[in-house]
Amino acid sequence: MPKNKTHLDRKIQNYIDDLFVDVGRSQELFDMKEELSTNLKEKIADYKSRGSEEDEAFKEAVISMGDLSGLVDDMRKHGQEEAKKSVYSTKAARISTAGLIAGTVLVLFGFFNSLMLFFMDVPDVAVVGPFIFIVAGGALLTYSALTRETSKRFAMNKVRASLYALAIGLVLFGLQAALSAGFATGEMFIAISSLMVFFIAGIGLFLGLILTGASRRKKQ
Repeated sequence: MPKNKTHLDRKIQNYIDDLFVDVGRSQELFDMKEELSTNLKEKIADYKSRGSEEDEAFKEAVISMGDLSGLVDDMRKHGQEEAKKSVYSTKAARISTAGLIAGTVLVLFGFFNSLMLFFMDVPDVAVVGPFIFIVAGGALLTYSALTRETSKRFAMNKVRASLYALAIGLVLFGLQAALSAGFATGEMFIAISSLMVFFIAGIGLFLGLILTGASRRKKQ
């Protein structure tokens, strides 16, 4: 969760939290809050672009959202039902577990294949080939870990988790590309240029996600 939240961000968060103050915690409630927050920010930006001051734009945006009492009631009922269930018995948790296992297997497969090739009489560039499994495994591990709901944290939105996985994948692929290019050409500058493209893109995406993310921690 970014620590440099603006006054408007806090105002929106407080408004949404107050709406659902007596609603039981659930993954659906967390997702709904994120969606409402995004919609409010878009509406506020629209009103501000028309010349409204921030406070006035906030009020107009809230009014334009209409009566949310029905939505709150639905979430309250759903929260009461979800409170009786274990978060670990859901289908999403099973899929996440499968992803974590598959990602780990891919990483280990790539590592041991590269290790095996290292001790064989093959070109150095061939040793780096199996790293692609590490790239895929690292991305899958990232996605599966972030979309897993735990007793302390809600699962991340699937689109956002996919972007995190892409960021990690780009960084890892950049490392593989650099090693492959370096071994194939013997030129360090080619290796660095290969690394630079993917590494910078991955780090840039990762930082953007970190700085714009919301806390997934469950309130006690």
